[in-house]
Amino acid sequence: MEIGVPKEIKDQEFRVGLSPSSVRGLSDRGHTVFVETQAGDGAGFTDDDYQQAGAKLVSTAQEAWSRQLVVKVKEPRPAEYDLMQAGQLLFTYLHLAADRGLTEQLMAAKVTAIAYETVEVNHTLPLLTPMSIIAGRLSVQFGARFLEKQQGGRGVLLGGVPGVRPGRVVILGGGVVGTEAAKMAIGLGAQVQIVDINLARLNELEELFGSRVELVFSSAAQIEAIVPEADLLIGAVLVPGRKAPTLVPRAYVEKMRPGSVIVDVAVDQGGCIETLHPTSHSSPIYVDAGVVHYGVPNMPGAVPWTATQALNNSTFPYVMQLADHGTAALERDGNLGKGLNVTEGALIHPAVKQVFPDL
Repeated sequence: MEIGVPKEIKDQEFRVGLSPSSVRGLSDRGHTVFVETQAGDGAGFTDDDYQQAGAKLVSTAQEAWSRQLVVKVKEPRPAEYDLMQAGQLLFTYLHLAADRGLTEQLMAAKVTAIAYETVEVNHTLPLLTPMSIIAGRLSVQFGARFLEKQQGGRGVLLGGVPGVRPGRVVILGGGVVGTEAAKMAIGLGAQVQIVDINLARLNELEELFGSRVELVFSSAAQIEAIVPEADLLIGAVLVPGRKAPTLVPRAYVEKMRPGSVIVDVAVDQGGCIETLHPTSHSSPIYVDAGVVHYGVPNMPGAVPWTATQALNNSTFPYVMQLADHGTAALERDGNLGKGLNVTEGALIHPAVKQVFPDL
């Protein structure tokens, strides 16, 4: 099969769909991989690396897109809509529940679009997990940076010092993102609270963290009480395939101390904090109600060398199945089949259909 790997064009997105190691695996299997020149530069992979792995370099995005299977990292951007072709397989992150326009474009193009974030194995999301781990860890790293006074924050050191209390980190959601954020915040010496609605998960987190984290059962009253005390508020809520619920209305944000920071990792699924909207790596923050808001939807793009390899470790077996069997792979592997979002002009994924019942 011919496989295209275009260069990502989302703002400062330096990850790449296939690493040279993955290209070699596909080439050894008899597939031909067409990589747009400089597609891997930002992740530390040169054109020469790809050529040595067996790839054919192409000089334009159109040449990379004009293949039976296109493997990317982020969802197609408007400049790429006209490059999509009917019957083409597209394997990438999509997050359609937060993007009606893209959903309609995929349907109009009649591509078969498979989303990393909805491939499911035993009620887990294996292709979302590696990026969730990275995003969770980065949420604290970025949050600590923007708490610095020179960055617009209130000048709080999350770890504190002897005689001065540490900063307070409140994490909404105890899944992969929330757990990784808590690990980082604990490592820095912060006071950490995790809010979750799943009692079984709270019990698991108690086994993991013990008394190092305060675990809170989620309710509107609890969130209203906790949020104003946060120096760093992290949104880590995920409802697979659906828009994230709004847990923090503007009124709660307005009660936070000036210079506090909000990082919403759920922003690519619509966000769980009312005042937060998507930003970019070029312009990552804005201030609303005196609070610094960080809403970059492709946070792992900040660490592309790590993120590309972590992503490929998970996606490569599925890429190989699609290359070997085409659309038949979706039936051969039911877990991969759950990733199907759009095909032949129809919206397929049930969770996204609930968001857009008229499509």
